[in-house]
Amino acid sequence: MLVRTASDDRPRPKSLNDMGIASDTDPVVSLSEFIYRSGKEIYGENEPAVYVYQVLKGAVRTYKLLPDGRRQISAFHVMGDIVGLENGEKHRFTAEAVVETRVRLIRRPSLESAASADPLVFRDILGMTTRSLQHAENHLLLLGRKTAIERVAAFLLEMDERLTATGVLSLPMSRRDIADYLGLTIETVSRAISELRRVGVLEFVSPTQRKIVILDRHRLAGFDCETRNPVRA
Repeated sequence: MLVRTASDDRPRPKSLNDMGIASDTDPVVSLSEFIYRSGKEIYGENEPAVYVYQVLKGAVRTYKLLPDGRRQISAFHVMGDIVGLENGEKHRFTAEAVVETRVRLIRRPSLESAASADPLVFRDILGMTTRSLQHAENHLLLLGRKTAIERVAAFLLEMDERLTATGVLSLPMSRRDIADYLGLTIETVSRAISELRRVGVLEFVSPTQRKIVILDRHRLAGFDCETRNPVRA
């Protein structure tokens, strides 16, 4: 269930530019904003894809529950990211707020109508879809071919690129989230991060160990666990 944050329940008409979508015609569309508490479901797998979402603050995880009850996280979405842009009529994943998260919503028919009338909007949406496919391909490669410590290193580099603004990588997600994204156990993730800290690649700056300073990005990118004692799932 959506929780509206504004005192005025009427959605405010705005431009697609507010969502970072370029357009030639600058159509006025109806956008709403909502806050979801940590762990709150934003939409469920196989539910009708009525809205497209943009993360304004916080973070969103998208995932599937496997037949054996395990959870596979497909992606983390942070500030500015578009979520729920589907190529079918239903959502393929469940989306949840990782922490308290504010999102902006646009009805999917409004976005599709703007795209059909404005080639620049269509191009921007196509670019978003392509980037989503590229991320899925990279994630499959990460899960299928990399050792545990390489997966953790790749994850930290990805998050560092997307989240770091002040030199400190502040991770909104838990070790359980990271493990379910990388296809590892929590213990394996913890051992890999501890090893990266031991060899001087990173350091913690908070008791929760969610705030990290990467001391050597080049070494992290080229970290070769085969020359050390590999950490495996």
